[in-house]
Amino acid sequence: MMAVLAAAGPRALRIWRAWLSVLILVAASLGLGSPAVGAPADAGSPSPAVVAPSASRVEVPALRQRVTDETSTLPASARDALDRKLAALERDKGAQLAVLIIDSTGNDTIEQYATRAFDAWRLGRGNVDDGILLLVAKSDRALRIEVGYGLEGAVPDVLAARIIREQITPRFQQGDYARGIQAGVDALDLLVRGEPLPPPVARSAGFTGVLGSLLGHLPFEVLAILGLFILALPPWVAACAGAVLGYALMGSWILGLLGAGIGFLASLAFADARKREASSSRISRGGWSGSSGGSGRSGGGWSSRGSGGFGGFGGGGGRSGGGGASGRW
Repeated sequence: MMAVLAAAGPRALRIWRAWLSVLILVAASLGLGSPAVGAPADAGSPSPAVVAPSASRVEVPALRQRVTDETSTLPASARDALDRKLAALERDKGAQLAVLIIDSTGNDTIEQYATRAFDAWRLGRGNVDDGILLLVAKSDRALRIEVGYGLEGAVPDVLAARIIREQITPRFQQGDYARGIQAGVDALDLLVRGEPLPPPVARSAGFTGVLGSLLGHLPFEVLAILGLFILALPPWVAACAGAVLGYALMGSWILGLLGAGIGFLASLAFADARKREASSSRISRGGWSGSSGGSGRSGGGWSSRGSGGFGGFGGGGGRSGGGGASGRW
């Protein structure tokens, strides 16, 4: 081989030597980097870390009722009694108190999950923030009372902690979850009733109350078709329809006016789109064409109250103040 390279000239010999040096360096690095076959592993070298599978993120269930029991812990009679108690509190004071029972909070702490649930459900009235969430994570043996901004004076952290410590956890330790939750709700009910809150707004009386109740039980597809029908109306008629629907669904004339504006502007945009489509169709065909069909766009309607879906119980737009207390049993 060397004779052949020498005959090829000094330049070929230099290239061969450089290439051979690279091969030697690569072989040496591979030999040093991996242990010999059958050789024991270096005791001082760190072993690769074993990554434990992380718990999955637990989603917040949709709000459809005042007592949401994802674990089927409470009997039907206990759920009904709690629901009547909470409904009476909202009717008399306007405040919203909800109970959520889950198996585990997953990766979240009880405080983190309570904040996520409160933000998703938006308990309490939007301008008062008078909502409370009683959260129980059964397998974690943890619970929390999360209090909205407007009730932090009525239910301060120290009283929330006392309710957990004196009313709820002793009964939980005996396995009596229904009585523990009922005792906690009773104590919170007394505190909220002692707080001077704005009077609740009656939402079920009159035509708009009946209309809102009917619309609240319609499936989403029907409401979407109703939204498309409103878009096809003249702008001023669509504005009136949007105002009525906004007030009926949300119970506020401010949101009713917002619905009127949305209905008016959406109807104008829809009519303009139809005109543009008809104009482009006439230009492409070179003459007058008949009335064109719809543009095939889907029209959105009003969303549900809070996060509770259409019908049933829903949040009123309240915020969590971050106050409250947590406990274990």
